[in-house]
Amino acid sequence: MKNKAIFLDRDGVLNHEIYDYICRMEDFEVLEYQIPPLKRFYDEGYLLIIITNQGGIALNRYTEETLTQMHQVLFDSFEAQGAKITKAYHCPHHPTVSAPCNCRKPLSGMLLEAIAAFDIDPALSVMIGDKPRDVEAANGAGVKGILIEPDEQIDYDRVKAVLLD
Repeated sequence: MKNKAIFLDRDGVLNHEIYDYICRMEDFEVLEYQIPPLKRFYDEGYLLIIITNQGGIALNRYTEETLTQMHQVLFDSFEAQGAKITKAYHCPHHPTVSAPCNCRKPLSGMLLEAIAAFDIDPALSVMIGDKPRDVEAANGAGVKGILIEPDEQIDYDRVKAVLLD
């Protein structure tokens, strides 16, 4: 049996959106109120997978090490409330300084990689993001996309309705 997943953009969905690159640990603020609705999906057997563009790495605004520290804070916050993030995928490229890639959203490379790695059924999965490019990347991978406002609390019932649609 294939797995099902909740794919999640990071900035503005799992942590506070500052409308710029988050370059320092002290600017990284987990949106703790997102954990309970996502824990419900985790308890129902959904994998929680982060799909995030991190072009600030290519721009030398922050390092892979800093990104790893931020993601560890996210992982630890979820585990403290009984949920587990399976993996965080990130695109370190930026179109102004990097060769074209297939991972940067709105392209679907990160989602397709996760779908293959974890044997996920796209039809049973959703991507929650706060930008149209998140929905576009989801749709390109055969996953339903849900657009929320930056820092808007994830509505379990709304997500469930999309999954059942």
